[in-house]
Amino acid sequence: MNTAMSIKKYNIWTIGCQMNEADSRHLGSQLESLGYAMTEEVTEADLVVLNTCVVRQSAEDRAIGRLGYVSSLKKKRPDLKVGLMGCMVGMREAPRLKKEFPFVDVFMPPSDPAPLLSYLQGEDNEDAEAKVEEIRRKNEQNAIQDEEYILPALRRNDTIQANVPIVLGCSHACTFCVIPYRRGPERSRRPGEIIQEIRKLAEQGVREIMLLGQIVDRYGTDFEGDYGLAELLTDVSEVEGILRIRYLTGHPNYMTDRIIEVTRDLPKVMPHFELPVQAGNNKVLEDMRRGYTREEFRMLIERVRRICPDSTINTDIIVGFPGETAEEFQDTYDLLAELELDKVHLAKYSERPKTIAARKMPDDVSEEEKERRRLLIDGLVDEILTRKNQRWMDQDVEVLVESRHKGKWRGRTPHNRLVFFESDQDLAGALVDVKIHYTSPYSMQGDLVKVNVPALPKAPNLSTIPMFHRSLKENLSQS
Repeated sequence: MNTAMSIKKYNIWTIGCQMNEADSRHLGSQLESLGYAMTEEVTEADLVVLNTCVVRQSAEDRAIGRLGYVSSLKKKRPDLKVGLMGCMVGMREAPRLKKEFPFVDVFMPPSDPAPLLSYLQGEDNEDAEAKVEEIRRKNEQNAIQDEEYILPALRRNDTIQANVPIVLGCSHACTFCVIPYRRGPERSRRPGEIIQEIRKLAEQGVREIMLLGQIVDRYGTDFEGDYGLAELLTDVSEVEGILRIRYLTGHPNYMTDRIIEVTRDLPKVMPHFELPVQAGNNKVLEDMRRGYTREEFRMLIERVRRICPDSTINTDIIVGFPGETAEEFQDTYDLLAELELDKVHLAKYSERPKTIAARKMPDDVSEEEKERRRLLIDGLVDEILTRKNQRWMDQDVEVLVESRHKGKWRGRTPHNRLVFFESDQDLAGALVDVKIHYTSPYSMQGDLVKVNVPALPKAPNLSTIPMFHRSLKENLSQS
């Protein structure tokens, strides 16, 4: 019998934030430990998992559309197993979703693969709940199982950057945000567990780590003692093989001088801050329950630039929040024009069920006006970035090479600028110098100057059967 023909295949469709991407990676590794092999062709899969996002209505609409497509596949193949995961399921939505999407076999809250793992291991109904609770209990004690350290087989040669959650959930409850209702209360992972995961990822070739949290600078506030994000960054910097460290998303209220100083002083920590302001008018900020004023945010930006002058600062903006007048929007526009930040993640307000804004604030800004405001800020940001990126013209920049794109290599500078360049060499994972000859608002192009750290060696084309996982786990545990 051909063993390869008997291996079942899985496909994970992921939409949304880096936290979802990390959850999908962990799930893929666990599925491979059960004998599944990844396929990028959903029509070839024996198991299909949708990892969903509902932060914006557009993301939820895409997930619903994908569910419709998967439903049609299951009608043709009734033995196809379907799992629904992520913020669409949230902490309490499974009973409602079971009625709406009866073809889905398993519903999983964010960062919680236990129901699917139990289902696939064939527990009967009486034992399934106990199995799920056993997996969850182990996760609480040591949130990542050994098999989750092993990268999915199809990702072993191209995973240069990996997302590592350090804070799960959120307890801040901004009026517009659905995350606290879908991902649960804030809780920090233990530092030893995080370091162990990063060490194992480094041993498999990962060279950049993104530490994730809905409010990442609140890491450790639920611990006894003084261990927080600054201390974690210091410890992660000591992991051999990791070349770069980033973190997101920060909150203006919790970005301390200590975190800024560590970002400045540790060579592996990139000088790149993500600090969402969301609006530039004090009334709108109060309605959003952000907990700071326009003036306080301006002072924070001044503080970051004073302590860590060679840094870039990105932000988030929501236009068309309920009740936002044209004058209040102008305050946001003017603040961005004044501060000249390095990137703006821009979104039109989207009402999300169960949030305070959805329950208490009419969505009274028209879609046409939201789009007008979006375009105004988009044009402002393009102008600012066009001018700011010109400082790199004819300069050598250090780039961590990630992958090929349309015949060119692509990677990022320490300041998170996207750079494209040409080379016939295999440079995935290399750290190179590139001389910039073209800049635009969102990317730059240049010529390869030299290779500072060589590319990653290619991993062998290994099987995904459990025997391989056991062997690799043994090798990792001995390191």
